[in-house]
Amino acid sequence: MNKGDLISAVADSAGISKAQAGDAVEAVFSNIEKALKSGDKAAFIGFGTFSTSIRAARDGRNPATGATIKIPKKTMVKFKAGKALSESVN
Repeated sequence: MNKGDLISAVADSAGISKAQAGDAVEAVFSNIEKALKSGDKAAFIGFGTFSTSIRAARDGRNPATGATIKIPKKTMVKFKAGKALSESVN
């Protein structure tokens, strides 16, 4: 499923236009993004939790040349599936 498929599914399920569903999906995604940018978690009981963690700077190696390179620190987005979602998939 991609974003367009999600918008169509939301529109059909809620009985609203695709434009309205698109606005709703965009609002959900942008608010999750805002929460993660500010360092908060986005937790949805039964579905899962989006969170961030910082990956420290480290040395890496270019596989083609063997040269050592510096890899900067990076904020990573993580998702942990909730119990209900995990059980429904299995």
